Order: sequence, then C-alpha cells, then structure tokens
Amino acid sequence: MPLALLALAIGAFGIGTTEFVIMGLLPEVAADFGVSIPTAGFLVTGYALGVMFGAPLMTVLGTRLSRKRMLMLLMGLFIAGNLLSAVAPAFAVMLAGRIVASLAHGAFFGIGSVVAADLVAPDKKAGAIAMMFTGLTVANVVGVPLGTLVGQSAGWRVTFAVVAALGVVGLAGIAKLVPDMPRPEGVRLRHELAAFRNAQVLLAMAMTVLGFGGVFAAITYIAPMMTRVAGFADGSVTWLLVLFGLGMVAGNLVGGRYADRALMPMLYASLGALAVVLALFTLTAHDKALAAVTIALIGALGFATVPPLQKRVLDQAHGAPTLASAVNIGAFNLGNALSAWLGGMVIAAGLGYTAPNWVGAALAAAALLLAFVSSTLERRESAAEASSAVVAGGTPTGRRATVHH
Repeated sequence: MPLALLALAIGAFGIGTTEFVIMGLLPEVAADFGVSIPTAGFLVTGYALGVMFGAPLMTVLGTRLSRKRMLMLLMGLFIAGNLLSAVAPAFAVMLAGRIVASLAHGAFFGIGSVVAADLVAPDKKAGAIAMMFTGLTVANVVGVPLGTLVGQSAGWRVTFAVVAALGVVGLAGIAKLVPDMPRPEGVRLRHELAAFRNAQVLLAMAMTVLGFGGVFAAITYIAPMMTRVAGFADGSVTWLLVLFGLGMVAGNLVGGRYADRALMPMLYASLGALAVVLALFTLTAHDKALAAVTIALIGALGFATVPPLQKRVLDQAHGAPTLASAVNIGAFNLGNALSAWLGGMVIAAGLGYTAPNWVGAALAAAALLLAFVSSTLERRESAAEASSAVVAGGTPTGRRATVHH
C-alpha cells in the first residue's frame, strides 16, 4: 500500500476524533457557555447536518480543482473549524466552528475514497479504501478516549486545538505524499449528477443508510442500556465504546480484504450477521460479559460493510464517481440520524432501553434485502446485455451465434 494512504488515514483520524469527541465533552462545554446539555447537543446535530449537506456542496464546488488540491483545501477548512471551536467566545461561535469543520468531512472521505482506489491495482481498491477508513476507526479507539481525557483534565479547548494540529499534520502529509492526480478529462458536473440516474448507485446508498443505521440504532443508546439493563457503572461506558471501536478497526480491515475478492457475498455475510447480532443484543444486554462481546461484534460487522459499500458506489458510478462517493458518506450520517430518532421513539413508547436493538436488526435486515435486489437486477442486466450482443453479432437461421470480442 502506498504511503499516500497514510496521509489520508491521518486526516481521517483527525476528522473521526472531532466528530465523536464532543459527545464526551458536552457537560464541560455546556457548563462553560452556561447552556443546557440538550442545547449543547446541537453541536452534535449541527455537525451531522453539516456532513450531510456539505458532502455534495463541497464536492460540486471543487469540480474544477484537482483531487489533491481539493483534499488540501478540505483539510484547511477542517483546521479552521477546529481552531474556531477552540477559541470560541460564545456558544454560537463554537456551533459555527463545528459546522465549518463538518463541511470538510463528507467531501474528504468521498474524494479520498476515489484517490485511494486510484492509487492501487484494481484488485486492491477496497483494501485501499479500508486503509484510509482505518484512521476513522482508530480515532474511536485512541483519539476519542484521549481527547475526552485531555478535555476533562486540561479543558475542552485544548482538545480542539490538538485536533486542529492533527489536521496540520494531515495537510502536510497530503501535500508531500499524495500524487497530483487531475480530474479525468471531459468529466463535468453533469456527468457526476448522471450517476444518480443509475439504480445500482441509489441501491448502494440505501444499503448504506439502512445498514449503518442499524449499528447506530443500538450504539446511540448504549449508555442507558449498559448502565440500567446490564448493570455497568457509568465509568465503564468509555471502555465499552473502546471495545466497539476495536471491533470497527477489525471489521473495516476484514471488509476491505474480502470485498476485493467477493464484494456482494461479503455484504450478504456482514449484513445478515449484523441483523442477527443486533436481535440477540436484546437478550445479551442483560449480561455484562455477553453485552461486551456483542458490542465489539456490532462494531466489527457494522464497519465490515463500509469498504464494500463505498467500493460498490465507486464501481457503479464509474467514470464520474466523486460526487456519488461523497454523497454516500453523507448517507452514513443520514443513517445515524434516522436510526437515533427511531431508537428514541421506541424508548419513548415505553418499550424499554433494549428496544432500539430490534430497530437496528430490522434496518440491517432491510439493507440485506436491498443487497439481494441489487444483485438480482445486476444479473438480469448482464443477461440482457449478453443477449443484445448475440443479436447484434447476427444469428443466421440454424447456426450457432458467435460473438466476436
């Protein structure tokens, strides 16, 4: 794997850290600005919305730039947003900083996925995408716990300053290691938009929303589920999330490795197993040891779907994949928001803190169903194309058709 992937992974590590570290620092931020915890929660919501809308917006704005230059510009935006958060004199200014940083998120992973895939041989593309996403998964194991610890001991502003410094390292790495890869000639915005007329691209994005949504239906409510159902102490939640992060790292690498060999079977296996494990979590959540194992499995199976889904979008949007790739990153965040909302609804309905696991299982099962639909349509299209090729080649009566390649 080329060193340029390391630079992309460092950028991904910084982005993953800033996305999730705020969740552990909400009480400190709320107290500092004199706002309620729910109000401080807008720092999470605002970031997620910024990713959803920023992914296509920033990609469209960067259509005339080379991919390397665009990645550098996005890292600059990320650094500026985190510095603004670190020095924010008022809550509204910090919220603005979070949104500025979030605008870089989707486009960075979207364009970065295209660059990573272009850096390696065709049979290693999913592995290269997984290598970049390793930065995001490792952030959940190392960056978020350390960032939370630093924020609680030295102040949350220090955390965001350190994250900005990580962005500087990522920017320098991209400038030094990523080759200058201009956009393919003749590809314009209309070509990028045309990818969304492809049913397979839309199906892959729908699988992203539902599959990863299944993960976050459970993980969003992991704290009350583990403390009130499993009986863990409040302080144990951090280490349970580290287990989740370790599962993400392992699943991401396995997903990348096997998606290059058999992409759709990898999706069938990971989505099917994810649906089963999420359903079982309603039972294992009542036992500490089983709950811990299940949380790691959810992280592993959930992130095993990421490289194949991202590669599926790149494959189906061939020729103009950049915008579709970025929008698919926004689809992950849409899945997070949708599943968190649905999970909250079933808890509010009085179905208990384990009820979101059933929501997650249903979402993952729906994603699996779409995977089968996608594969069936693809086989029919291939058969139709083969039939058309035979007809085009001519089939004289009584003779076997011969197709010349």
